[in-house]
Amino acid sequence: MSFDVQGRLHEIFDETQVSEKFRKREFVLEIPDGSYTQYAKFQLTQDKCNILDNYKTGDEVKVAFNLSGKPFTKNGTTMYFTNLQAWRVEHAGAPAPAQNGGGGRPAFSQEPAKANSFISDDMDNDLPF
Repeated sequence: MSFDVQGRLHEIFDETQVSEKFRKREFVLEIPDGSYTQYAKFQLTQDKCNILDNYKTGDEVKVAFNLSGKPFTKNGTTMYFTNLQAWRVEHAGAPAPAQNGGGGRPAFSQEPAKANSFISDDMDNDLPF
C-alpha cells in the first residue's frame, strides 16, 4: 500500500548499518492534525538513505511511503509491527507528479474523512458535545 503525507521534518537520524547487507536511516515527520500534532517515524533503506542529504530539520516536505505490517510470535505471544517505508521525499512546494505518473497510488489525506451520519439532519441531536 502506498500513501503520501505532508509535514515538517522534526528529526533526522544518522544512517545505521544494521547488518553487512542492510542499512537504514530514520526520520520523524511532524504532521498537523487539527488541534493535535502527530509525530510519525519513517524509514529509508539501502540506496534511499541518502535522500535526506538535501534536507534539514524544519523543512516542509511531502513523503511517499509504503505501509507494511507483520506479526512476530515469540513464546506463544504475538506482537504486530508496523513500518512506514519511505521511498520518496520532496519539498512541499515541489510540483506534483503527472496524474498518470502516480501509478494509481492512494493519497493519505490530513483532513478527516466526512463520515455519513447515522442521525438524520432533521432529528434533534441533544448530545452535550
